[in-house]
Amino acid sequence: MDDDLPPDVARLRTLETWAAHYLTRIRARIAAVEQQPPQPPQPPAPTAAPARPAAGPGPARTPDWGLAQAGIGVPATGIHRGDCWAGGRSLVAVSAERARAELAGGAQPCAVCRPDRVLTRP
Repeated sequence: MDDDLPPDVARLRTLETWAAHYLTRIRARIAAVEQQPPQPPQPPAPTAAPARPAAGPGPARTPDWGLAQAGIGVPATGIHRGDCWAGGRSLVAVSAERARAELAGGAQPCAVCRPDRVLTRP
């Protein structure tokens, strides 16, 4: 027997009723679709960027560079790569130009991701 089904008859009868109701809905939808005139074939959709869902902004993009402000547990302002695990959750996304300016102004580069190696290249 299948392990995902309940063991008692009462719950099995409930599932049977639900399945019969749902099957009736599916058959009605099939009949409705079959009665519609055939649609001309649609050209394939462009394969550019996928459309964003209308329900929300979607996941945030990982920034290229981040700034960790000095504060409790952070002794000095630090610059990190956006995907650096050592940056924590409080990174403020900054542009490469701002990250370079912060480094020039005395901000500490992260010892883990070493953003200074990339940002100070000519």
